[in-house]
Amino acid sequence: MKTVLCGPPHSGKSCLREGLKQAILPFHRAGIAPYPYFITACPDGEGAWYAEAVRNNPDLADKLKQEYKAKFTWAFAENKALDVKNVSLPLTVIDVGGKIDDKNELIMQYATHAVILAGEMSKVAEWEVFCQKLNLSIIAIIHSDYEGKCDRIETETPILRGSVHYLERGEDVSTRPIVQALARVLIDMCGK
Repeated sequence: MKTVLCGPPHSGKSCLREGLKQAILPFHRAGIAPYPYFITACPDGEGAWYAEAVRNNPDLADKLKQEYKAKFTWAFAENKALDVKNVSLPLTVIDVGGKIDDKNELIMQYATHAVILAGEMSKVAEWEVFCQKLNLSIIAIIHSDYEGKCDRIETETPILRGSVHYLERGEDVSTRPIVQALARVLIDMCGK
């Protein structure tokens, strides 16, 4: 199972990625879930290391982010596409950039599922079409409500739908209801 975390830019995908990782790890340690492997497939400088670095030293994290930030080149996209194609771990999540373009298509073509996270819900339909074009099974559509005060779960099946509030760098979002629900969906799907 290779799940793409996608959607418009500035929706909080990297924050959600870190929250999912932290939500799944206790289940892995308990032997209930496989290890959650994450691929950062966007050259925005926010690798898996970033969230912890922000918590420990925000200034250093921002400095390193700027140093690691790169252009979204074809070489980068081809490299990440090979990573996605060749990974064989049972629980893989791929964090892609916020554009519907040929580079993300190249990376996402080897995935099996998608989670769409959007701050602007009017952008969801175009991401649904993009995922369907790539034969990705959409397992969740989540509204990133930055100004919200709480999460909402609208439906859990056949697609998890709801909202997550205040996805902010440095915040621990792993215990939020929608993040926990998405973690359960991913874990349950690995068992099938």
